[in-house]
Formats: sequence, structure tokens, C-alpha cells
Amino acid sequence: MLTQDSKLVKRKFGNTDMEITPIGFGAWALGGGNWVYSWGPQDDQESAAAIHHALDLGVNWIDTAAGYGLGHSEEVVGKTLFGMKDRPYVFTKCSLTWNSRGEIIDSLKRDSIRKECENSLRRLKLEQIDLYQIHWPRPDEDLEEGWSTMAELQKEGKVRWIGVSNFSVVQMDRIRKIAPVNTLQPPYSLIRPNAAKEILPYCKEHNIGVIVYSPMYSGLLTGKMTAERIKNMPPDDWRQHDPEFQSPRLEENLKLVNRLTELGNQHGVQPGVVAIAWTLANPAVTGAIVGMRRPSQVDGVFPAATFRLSNEEVDELNSFVAEK
Repeated sequence: MLTQDSKLVKRKFGNTDMEITPIGFGAWALGGGNWVYSWGPQDDQESAAAIHHALDLGVNWIDTAAGYGLGHSEEVVGKTLFGMKDRPYVFTKCSLTWNSRGEIIDSLKRDSIRKECENSLRRLKLEQIDLYQIHWPRPDEDLEEGWSTMAELQKEGKVRWIGVSNFSVVQMDRIRKIAPVNTLQPPYSLIRPNAAKEILPYCKEHNIGVIVYSPMYSGLLTGKMTAERIKNMPPDDWRQHDPEFQSPRLEENLKLVNRLTELGNQHGVQPGVVAIAWTLANPAVTGAIVGMRRPSQVDGVFPAATFRLSNEEVDELNSFVAEK
């Protein structure tokens, strides 16, 4: 296994007082199976071991959400960190609730968000959440009510900082009239680069911290994904239904992976590390959320915390994306 890198440089996280490592522990898959956005079955002990290993290496933040596994991801994170003297920053999200049948329901109503916050604090075994984020801007007509509630929770000390995920520039402009937006979590990768057009420049202009999700596009850019592997995924793995994992897009995406592999071989890193490094090369991006399900995966992606692409390599990948 890798050992701690003492040279791990932290980055100022927008207008918050937090300084975070370039990569964070993404806990989506820790939610386990049998829910609509599942990654298939997951062993909780292996999840805890992965968290411990990432923290031992120097990663200082974890991103989870109430909706991941219908609360299970938060429970795993809470149990793993409980009693830890120097725990990492814990970021979680609200607005995705569920009913008794496990069906996901969008809600930005005040009472719903306040109840979600209390439930997340209980599952995470925390007195205060470091960063509380609105997961999705739905329903749109309730954005102001939802953001006003987030500001209340911040003033009450339930949460330290408040942010959003999957919001557009127009939506951020709307809620900034109520309270400052501390952070944004957008999708951003070589397969989904659109945030670079308007969203990331807006965040840089307004000093909004950015942590991007799916920098390896849910494992597609790791170099380990093949048509055969996708075909044999568990039936409850949501990626089986993503067009990027199916023909004809899959073949084009695997051509990109081949180029990432070539670049990675030149530097002695995996293609997924190159993909993450490309997202971190954007000056508006503070950090990248990297999914890690087991200690061996932590070892594979951790070099992204220090690896950097040259300007020429970034430009080449930009050209490759433009041609896709």
C-alpha cells in the first residue's frame, strides 16, 4: 500500500475558511445496492477500510449525501469516523428524500430540509456538518425556500458552510440574493466538460469553491472498463442505463481512454489519474471528488493528489474532447 505523502498541498476552498486536499473521498458507492442509483453490492467493512486508508494518506475531506443508499452511505461514514480525534471535513447533501417504497422524492421545502439535516447529523454522528449542499435544484419554484432554510441552518450552527450541486449560473444568481453561495459541486470530466463554458468562470469570478464530481465519469475513464465488464455489471448498477456506457458512445469514449493510458504510461500513473488531473488543471476547480470503494482503489487514484499535466498535455486533451 501507499504511505502518506507529506507534500500534499491543500487549496483554499472558495470563500470558506477550509483548506482541502486536491482530491476528496467520494462516498456515493458506499450506499450499497438495491436503490435506483446503486453501484451494486458493497461491503461495509471494505468501505471503512478504504476511508481509513485514504485518510492515512492525507485526504482531508469526504463527500456523501443522504440520498446515497437511502442514508446508508452517511451511516457508514458516521460509524467509521466516530471517536476519531482528527476527523476529516464531512460534506453531505439534502433535497433527495424517499418514501417507504424507497422511491426518491425531490423536496426543497423548509420542513423537509430541516428534518433531513437532523437525520444526517444523527447518521453521521456529528454536532455540526462542515458543508451542507442542496443536491439538485428541484423543484425549481422552491429554490428560494430551500436556500433560505439552508441559511437558517448555517446561522443556527447546524452547518458551517452551505453550497449547491448541479445548479446553473441563473439558479446561483437567484439564490445569492438571499445568502452567499459558498461552494458548488458540478459534474465535470473529459466526457462531460460543459461546466467549463459558463459555470466554472462564474464561480471563479465570485470566489465560489468548486468540487467537481465524476471526474473519471463513474469509472469509465479508469482504463478498466470494457463492453464485457459493463454487460456483466450487477442488475442494479445504474451505469448499465447510461448512454455513455453503451454503443455507439462507448466506443468513442474508449478511444479517449486509450489516449489517457498512453499519457499515463509516460508518467507511471493510471489513466484515471490523468483524467482527474485534467479537471484539476482548470483554475476554478478547488478539488475533485473521487469514488473509492476499497483500499486498492485508493492506491490507484491517490497519485492524482499530486500529479499535474503540462500545459501542452492539457491542450491536447482539450483538442481531443473538442473532436469527440
